[in-house]
Amino acid sequence: MTQPRFIDGSVRLIGDRWSPKLHELKDFLARSRVPYRWADVEKKDGSNGRESGAQSITVKFPDGSALEDPDIRAVAEKLGLDTEPEARHYDVVIVGGGPAGLSAAINCASEGLRVVVVEQGAAGGQASYSAFIENYPGFPEGLSGGELSKRTVDQAERFGAEVLVTRRATGLSMSGDSRIVTIDDGTQLAAHTVLITVGVSFRWLEAPGCPSLVGAGIYYGAATSEASACRDQDIYILGGGNSAGQAALLLARYARRVIIVAPDESLEESMSQYLIERIDEMKNITVRSHFTVTGAEGKEHLERLTLEDVHTGATERVPASSLFIFIGATPQTDWLGPELARDEHGFVLSGYDYMEDCERPAEWPLERSPYGLETSVPGVFVAGDVRKGSVKRLTAAAGEGAMAASMIYEYCQQFAGIAWPLRR
Repeated sequence: MTQPRFIDGSVRLIGDRWSPKLHELKDFLARSRVPYRWADVEKKDGSNGRESGAQSITVKFPDGSALEDPDIRAVAEKLGLDTEPEARHYDVVIVGGGPAGLSAAINCASEGLRVVVVEQGAAGGQASYSAFIENYPGFPEGLSGGELSKRTVDQAERFGAEVLVTRRATGLSMSGDSRIVTIDDGTQLAAHTVLITVGVSFRWLEAPGCPSLVGAGIYYGAATSEASACRDQDIYILGGGNSAGQAALLLARYARRVIIVAPDESLEESMSQYLIERIDEMKNITVRSHFTVTGAEGKEHLERLTLEDVHTGATERVPASSLFIFIGATPQTDWLGPELARDEHGFVLSGYDYMEDCERPAEWPLERSPYGLETSVPGVFVAGDVRKGSVKRLTAAAGEGAMAASMIYEYCQQFAGIAWPLRR
């Protein structure tokens, strides 16, 4: 990914607060640890208070240059982040730049394997959304998800791994001993091995009115980038897990009041105790247990929410300018094709989960059994949240990435014709 340019000088964003495109840019910069300033622009007309052109976004850089209505990749390239692979053949292609993928990249690259990480957004995956992480070993004072991601990327690149951002994998195929990952512009990356670490994506709330207001008052995992815009407002958080708790603590520094809407009877059912204790200490955080959100309203941005008691079905409409949603996640694995075995939810099978009664399936082509993190295709591995049976925790994902690196190393030695030692 390389060190982004302008890290010591703020990038400036000019645009309407309620523009979904502005939100995407703010979110990408925040997750990439690029400092920026934002100027809210509201253009008035004689009717509804905004012109049709009010959604236009300008990104200004400290060197005097500017981009008008750019996509995320154009901004990444301007910042000097890596978006293009240096080669077409690698020892390992890692699809997904979250904790599992970056941990694997560090361990594979440190052993001399040529590694490229393909990440569709900002490096760090879901972890980069976390406002504050306090339970990662070695950081007793805690740190933000963005800072942890940056440190991990720097470490991977120091060992020679390439980390590409804003590049989406669209296909996986096999050709002899090569495994081929196709990315969004049709470029094909061939490798001895592939590691799938795409994690999971936020589960969307499909309640009436919600999809059309995403980025205009309704946000998924974006507390860090939107916190300052919530100053002196009443904001809502839907969800009762750790991500919701972390977001609530961050947003409470800015908002007048934070209301956590949690379908469970209490936060103890889904949130870590240390977060519950912190929330109890915050006087401007309110928890509404056994409630959910069943509707959203607003012309150009969120204005009202409908809350429903999950026990009685009683509803109420409340004014709201921001809703942050943390209701779980789902795997995005349709691009993998039928060769890779998955369960009914799309999670990738590996090791014993792929085997049948501890026996190799008939379609498995090798005499040996699959490695613990190897999928139904030899040489294709999986780690982290996208794997069936994984523990959905940051430290577990990083550990699985290191385990996968060990298995990839052994595969390369024994089955890909790479001589010992691998170090170059």
